[in-house]
Amino acid sequence: MSEDNTIARPYVQAAFEVAQKQADLKGWSVFIHTLSDLMANADIRAVVSSPRIKRDQIEALILELAGVLNKEQSNFVRVLAQGGRLTVAAEIAEMFEVLRAEAEKSAQVTISSAFVLNDVQQEKIAAALKVRLGCDIKLSCDVNKALLGGIVIRMGDKVIDGSANTRLAELAYALA
Repeated sequence: MSEDNTIARPYVQAAFEVAQKQADLKGWSVFIHTLSDLMANADIRAVVSSPRIKRDQIEALILELAGVLNKEQSNFVRVLAQGGRLTVAAEIAEMFEVLRAEAEKSAQVTISSAFVLNDVQQEKIAAALKVRLGCDIKLSCDVNKALLGGIVIRMGDKVIDGSANTRLAELAYALA
């Protein structure tokens, strides 16, 4: 996985620079996620990974499936296809979103909790995170009954684990 991130990084940087020059971070985000979704399809991934199919044919297929693209987006697909790098589209999408969030001064935060959080609770968490991180917070919440209680907050590669499971594990370790 880290090898894929290393491969994806220069492509992400190039795409991000072009998106900023065009002042179209959202459009590029949609495009890159479309590319990632295409590559998540097992049949398409098999075709792209096949040594029997020429890269020109792969490029034409992806361009056709991606829909209407601007010149730079088409060139981006062309470079990925010719370099045999379409398989890192998911990593490109993930890294692009991190750069986009930094540029837009926002953070995507996922909260897992044992129970459904009401609007007031979500607003309090978002306000606290906004103060701590100094940027706008976009929350997405899910319920994970295995947590027993508390919450787990994920922001990119950062995790704040306030779950009952973790507290119980810490207590068990301290008593052992």
